[in-house]
Amino acid sequence: MSGLQDNGDTIDVSDNHGGSVAQYDSMWSTLAENGKKVRVVGSCQSACTTLLGHVPRDRICVTPEAAFGFHRAHKQYGTEVMWDGYPADIKAWIKSQGGLTAEFKWMRAPDTYRFFKHC
Repeated sequence: MSGLQDNGDTIDVSDNHGGSVAQYDSMWSTLAENGKKVRVVGSCQSACTTLLGHVPRDRICVTPEAAFGFHRAHKQYGTEVMWDGYPADIKAWIKSQGGLTAEFKWMRAPDTYRFFKHC
């Protein structure tokens, strides 16, 4: 999957446009079980955001360039998987931006700093 770089104990995410919700959901689940940390150094959009349902927040950090792009998936099941995995405060932020729609809702600094630690 493009936009992901494995640096041993940390996965760097940059310019990741997502893809199959099922594939990303499974990948992040496995990486979280293996104790991987995630450093978001660019965009993580669409299915990439399923990481928020698997990787504990204390193992996620963001740089000033980090951005999360949330939207409704092409299939209802994918939307449900993404939405069900998001923590309550992330869901609240998405709702405050108009909810999941076909258009991206971008979370960037300074909002990212309210939810995640700085790298």
